[in-house]
Amino acid sequence: MMRRMKRCCLLVIYNILLIPTLLSQNHYENEMDCFITDLMERMTLREKLGQLNLPSGGDLVTGSVMNGELSDMIRKQEIGGFFNVKGIQKINALQHLAVEESRLKIPLLVGADVIHGYETIFPIPLALSCSWDTLAVERMARISAIEASADGINWTFSPMVDICRDARWGRIAEGSGEDPYLGSLMAKAYVRGYQGNNMQGNDEILACVKHFALYGASESGRDYNVVDMSRLRMYNEYLAPYKAAVDAGVGSVMSSFNIVDGIPATANKWLLTDLLRDEWGFGGLLVTDYNSIAEMSSHGVAPLKEASIRALQAGTDMDMVSCGFLNTLEESLKEGKVTEEQINAACRRVLEAKYKLGLFSDPYKYCDTLRTREKLYTAEHRSSARTIATETFVLLKNDRHLLPLDIKGKIALIGPMADARNNMCGMWSMTCTPSRHGTLLEGIRSAAGDKAEILYAKGSNIYYDAETEKAATGIRPLERGDNRQLLDEALRIAARADVIVAALGECAEMSGESVSRTNLEIPDAQQDLLKALVKTGKPVVLLLFTGRPLVLNWEATNVHSILNVWFGGSETGDAVADVLFGKVAPSGKLTTTFPRSVGQLPLFYNHLNTGRPDPDNRIFNRYASNYLDESNEPLYPFGYGLSYTDFVYSDLQISSETLPKNGELTVSVTVTNKGNYDGYETVQLYLRDIYAEIARPVKELKGFERIFLKSGESRDINFVITENDLKFYNSGLEYIYEPGEFDVMVGSNSRDVQTKRFKVE
Repeated sequence: MMRRMKRCCLLVIYNILLIPTLLSQNHYENEMDCFITDLMERMTLREKLGQLNLPSGGDLVTGSVMNGELSDMIRKQEIGGFFNVKGIQKINALQHLAVEESRLKIPLLVGADVIHGYETIFPIPLALSCSWDTLAVERMARISAIEASADGINWTFSPMVDICRDARWGRIAEGSGEDPYLGSLMAKAYVRGYQGNNMQGNDEILACVKHFALYGASESGRDYNVVDMSRLRMYNEYLAPYKAAVDAGVGSVMSSFNIVDGIPATANKWLLTDLLRDEWGFGGLLVTDYNSIAEMSSHGVAPLKEASIRALQAGTDMDMVSCGFLNTLEESLKEGKVTEEQINAACRRVLEAKYKLGLFSDPYKYCDTLRTREKLYTAEHRSSARTIATETFVLLKNDRHLLPLDIKGKIALIGPMADARNNMCGMWSMTCTPSRHGTLLEGIRSAAGDKAEILYAKGSNIYYDAETEKAATGIRPLERGDNRQLLDEALRIAARADVIVAALGECAEMSGESVSRTNLEIPDAQQDLLKALVKTGKPVVLLLFTGRPLVLNWEATNVHSILNVWFGGSETGDAVADVLFGKVAPSGKLTTTFPRSVGQLPLFYNHLNTGRPDPDNRIFNRYASNYLDESNEPLYPFGYGLSYTDFVYSDLQISSETLPKNGELTVSVTVTNKGNYDGYETVQLYLRDIYAEIARPVKELKGFERIFLKSGESRDINFVITENDLKFYNSGLEYIYEPGEFDVMVGSNSRDVQTKRFKVE
């Protein structure tokens, strides 16, 4: 062992003397290698397997953390970390057990699902993507890391970058929509925000990109379901955001629940080793999702012992919850079914993650109670959350410029989401304290002051049926009332008002994990309420709460204005009031297509054409690719979103009709704010490859620019196209472009565009 340490030290000295340009990085890596090699030489097999074990602390910690199963496992170094424990005191005590009362004093990873905030909650990720503001997303992740790290957390299971084109899948709320280009930019922003300066500071934490891979394409939109697609589709449509996160330096990756090529992702060697590690060069920590090794038995692939073998051989490092690695791999090693080298490789990557977090040099780096008091739910963080929330709201309709509302007269706020304090944050917000958050009613009343009278009625339950509502509300129940009495009260309030604001849609737990839906309309009781309010003849504004695209055909036809506010986080009430009354103009643009019918799903803008495309979506065309009873077109397309002002695009110009080899081409358009409000507009650029070896999408997002224009202001927007923008994976999975004709399109959304054609040499 001493000879090995001397060799490592000589290697470090060699780097210092002979490779000055790589000094810092080489020195760090060699120092880490020496440290971990020495540590592993002193570890027993059981202790190595312990590093691969990640239990849920929330299931094991009861009462004092100094007692119980988790504490004993920590003392024996039988776990590498835990998750689902909140609170600096508990985490500090558990870290002390690992460092003070174990043989080798190996510190613990402490994970949590910090998805869109910790104590200060931001809009759900799908909403965040609708800001098209990567700096805002990075700021959100930075604040989330600051708060989580101040409460003892050093690892977040975020970002989720799964591409999803089927709104039935509840976890669409947790991602960035349907487009791989935008999803890739968002993935990088999350990683930068969480990990900061390579996790050197005590407010920077380990990010974990998930779910690798293809989870968002679950068949029939049913959670945990099978995924089956060609490699060609994987590479061209689904894999880009994962790779972007890896390229951004993400420290860990979580494998997905679903099957890929008939094999659960947890044990898919092509996916985890050949693609992720060998092709993409990922060298970080690879963890399973919750109990997914054990669940391979339900897939009909292998019982726990064999599943653990297959997961390790595929490249998995850490086993979340199932304890398969800890309890079966020692016997499998004796039987020659796994090797010590495979166990050592997994153990090393877990230890490297801890080293990179600085836990070996300072095990209590994330246990500073002073930071806990100073950094959680601060005024500064809440202000950022409020501002960012306003960027995510999408104005879907605004007949006769009903919005913004004047603060005057009597305004009726009606609906089950109007005074639902515990539902404003949406899914994956278990780390916050909802009792500290304002309601929508409080935010609107605060903004109105004494200039307008704000009337209120709940109006309806979420669903008529109590059992259906119980399932829908989950951990955030709402007090139910009598259906008839609620409606009667709402109509009495509406009769007194000048304008009606209806706060309706999904409740927080109707989107997220394990809440797939087949009916995507607003729930029945709320639909009837809205129809009754519209029937009064008074102006109606629908504030739509949702974690997914909904079917809004009746609403789009009959309601005056629709503002989709998603779930805006802890500052929802004030943020909605800011937009409702015109302090801020809405600027969000959809990142997922809104269907006319569930029967259209999956539905997405960047689809392939058929050999018989529909020539006219207004009527049924037999022997064309269309529906007998519905248009092919969405209700609201990808990229769509209105403003209180009017943005006008000039004629599209291109610098040349030919893109030369190794050259570039400039696309130009002038955007003018011809309305009466200042506001943001997201100018979008799309490309289409007219002919290629394989069929290519009808259009693909390749660039965008989010600009702020004052009323009356104009700005020239230029996009530069190079060969890289034209590349795709061909039938041989080579990343290339082909000469030929291309269409370039620029507009305010994927449907309303101007088009020019150019050639590529």
